[in-house]
Amino acid sequence: MSIAQRLQSLGITLPPLAVPAAAYVPFVRSGNLVFISGHIARRDGKPWVGQLGGAIATDEGKAAARAVAIDLLGTLQAAVGDLARVRRLVKVLSLVNSTPAYTDQHLVTNGCSELLVEVFGAEVGAHARSAFGVAQLPLGACVEIELIAETA
Repeated sequence: MSIAQRLQSLGITLPPLAVPAAAYVPFVRSGNLVFISGHIARRDGKPWVGQLGGAIATDEGKAAARAVAIDLLGTLQAAVGDLARVRRLVKVLSLVNSTPAYTDQHLVTNGCSELLVEVFGAEVGAHARSAFGVAQLPLGACVEIELIAETA
């Protein structure tokens, strides 16, 4: 099954390339690597705000991370032209807006990681990863994630 067919079977339509909200570019290519800038969680077109361990539970945070993955895939497609050109997802870095006592950032980030493996398969989609708890994110977002991919 192609990546486009997997996305369709999951009911996912990739968004167009988003306009950066500050002084950065959405992605940078260097050789065969594509560095995707951090994307914040959005719901209904607006920042998905809140803190994990506070107003947001782990399952909702996981859904927010999945939403970020979809946006990252849209940017990655814009960067490479066709997701079939992705040879390997290399690294995911996840920042989770958390209360000091919250320790399940890794479970929140699974929302992104699991979708990436569903879309690309384990051979291409499995990736190195870091998940951090932070005191705050831009616009009060609950999750921000960046991605590094290798292309053909």
